[in-house]
Amino acid sequence: MSTFKAKIYVTLKPSILDPQGRTVERALSHLGQQASAVRVGKYIELNMEGERAEVEGRLSEIATTVLSNPVMENVRWELEGA
Repeated sequence: MSTFKAKIYVTLKPSILDPQGRTVERALSHLGQQASAVRVGKYIELNMEGERAEVEGRLSEIATTVLSNPVMENVRWELEGA
């Protein structure tokens, strides 16, 4: 049995308005920094144990059913040997 580190990235779909991203964009502008199309998302790390294929299956299910809302968000993940 191996231990893996999962890195999950959750972002809003392009068609969904991002009020947090807009707030960050305005704050940067007030600081004299130019940035556009700012999007705010979630980054989640967790450790999982098992065989790689089994862990990938569990991670895919967790990422799409628990950690993200597939109606509004895109999710991708990476798996590294810990």
